[in-house]
Amino acid sequence: MSDAPEKKEEELAEGTLMSHLLELRDRLMRAMLAVLVFFIPCMIYSNELFTIIAQPLLNKLPKGGMLIATSVISPFMTPFKLSFFVALFAAMPYVIYQIWAFVAPGLYKKEKRFAVPLLLSSVVLFYVGVFFAYFAVFPVMFEYLTHSGPTGVIPATDIANYLDFVLTMFFCFGVAFEVPVAVVLLVLTGIIRVEKLTENRGYVIIGIFVVAAILTPPDALSQCIMAVPMWLLYEAGVITARIMLRMKRDSAEATDNEEAGAS
Repeated sequence: MSDAPEKKEEELAEGTLMSHLLELRDRLMRAMLAVLVFFIPCMIYSNELFTIIAQPLLNKLPKGGMLIATSVISPFMTPFKLSFFVALFAAMPYVIYQIWAFVAPGLYKKEKRFAVPLLLSSVVLFYVGVFFAYFAVFPVMFEYLTHSGPTGVIPATDIANYLDFVLTMFFCFGVAFEVPVAVVLLVLTGIIRVEKLTENRGYVIIGIFVVAAILTPPDALSQCIMAVPMWLLYEAGVITARIMLRMKRDSAEATDNEEAGAS
């Protein structure tokens, strides 16, 4: 008889786990379907999309410079690969929503209150980082790269290598623009204090310029174009962390006062 409650608990746990796995499967399928919906039109206009992505380089190539395909299947596979990443980029808000819908029921109300703005801001900042790279960084970067070679060398970049380079830069700038979110999370989780961030501001700025030097071509202008926004975003993260930390304390005090009044 004593085994009956334990068996019932095991069956309940197995049922709960199975329901979570089924829900996770449904969420993943919806996310994949959203990517597929965007992928179909992207694939139809894949060549036009690649032309748009290649435009910053094409605008800066000297006379005689061109993009080439060194593989037989590159003219097809490179736009195909780009179509997938553009579809994923376009569907990312819905994909993140599906992840959030799966995780949210396990969070407390206070955690949701802070998690939602952080999640939304992280998505927006990643998009801003990608567009910043395309419109602000690439023109300066390719101007330097295409005119820094020896005399008589005509640039002829492989389209597959170019796409890999561009996607890497998009990812780097998108992640770099997540600095405010990272700062806020470090402060709210108690890993580091706001006062420590302000005290070590000099070391942080040096670290930012080192990271920018690694991620960008070897010219000071490209480095500054990446480092200065990262520094400003760091300062914005510190200010936001102060505000959210104050809100968290006020919320905790209000809860304590309510509990004290109730008792």
